[in-house]
Amino acid sequence: MGAVHARNLLQLQRTEGVCEIAALVETDESRARRFLDESGYDAPVFSSVAALASARVCKAALIATPTENHREHASTLIDAGYRVLLEKPLTGTLAGDEAFAAELDRDHPQALMLGFQRRFDEPLRYAREAMASGAIGRVFKIFSALEDSGAPPDGYQSGGILPDMSVHNVDEVLWLTGEMPHSAVAVGSRLYGHTVSTCEEDFDDAMLVMWFRDAMAQIQVSRNHVPGYRVETVIHGEQGHIHIGRFDQKPCDITVEVYGRRGRKEPIDFRVFSMGQPDPNAPEFMDRFGPAYKAEAAAFIEGCRSGGAFPVTHNDGLRAQRVIEAGMRRVITAENNGNPVS
Repeated sequence: MGAVHARNLLQLQRTEGVCEIAALVETDESRARRFLDESGYDAPVFSSVAALASARVCKAALIATPTENHREHASTLIDAGYRVLLEKPLTGTLAGDEAFAAELDRDHPQALMLGFQRRFDEPLRYAREAMASGAIGRVFKIFSALEDSGAPPDGYQSGGILPDMSVHNVDEVLWLTGEMPHSAVAVGSRLYGHTVSTCEEDFDDAMLVMWFRDAMAQIQVSRNHVPGYRVETVIHGEQGHIHIGRFDQKPCDITVEVYGRRGRKEPIDFRVFSMGQPDPNAPEFMDRFGPAYKAEAAAFIEGCRSGGAFPVTHNDGLRAQRVIEAGMRRVITAENNGNPVS
């Protein structure tokens, strides 16, 4: 993810001149040097976040380190006067999120932007506008799926499939509805992914159900969608539904379909958003969200340049984690032999 973000920042620097990459931080200097050589760019490489903080070579930083280091690294830079864009999740636990959010609210309320790139995704933003316009009437259900084509690589550090993956979906639902649910429950299982990776993770398939005042949401995450990366959202309303994305063999063409009630001959709206060309060397989710990550970085830079508030903050991460924690407190698990375990 560090390389993904660095490429986006470098492109924004070269095409729009809104930023400059002043330094990289990487414990493996050879990896950082390889990125610089491949990109034809030169910048100093620091071996620690503390070294960057004390060097004061820039005013803002993007953090894409392991979740367990998020609070330490962000705090080090923020205390040194930096504004930071931190990859999700905030800390990975509810207790950690609450403590860090309270610290930020007290001392640095506008210092951190959290990386929820879906809020900057053009198809989802278009669907949100259609939903808000009343195109499908009162919304009563949202379904959101995120499924990887394989298990995390050996050695990957995961705090659990729901905090690690579904945090994106939960934030998406809270962003779409503008509400917090009053209750939630999770269902998890270990069916396949854990057999092909040494990554220690609680489940390789999970579902999180959320209930709101007048609606519900179903979130489905998996490491087992072996045909390829799948991201899909369906917004159900009394007068139709909005369908964003589906799995097919054109991963960079994302459809948004708005349908009315049964009997209508044509959809209300149908659009295809091109995410560009597939990159076989990038993580599979970049085919779907590459432009969103770049737009997210641009929004961060604009917030830094203007000195204003960021569009996504630590409190958005805290809200998503509270929902996940509520679901995990009422979790239902099933091992692959099919016997339920409470």
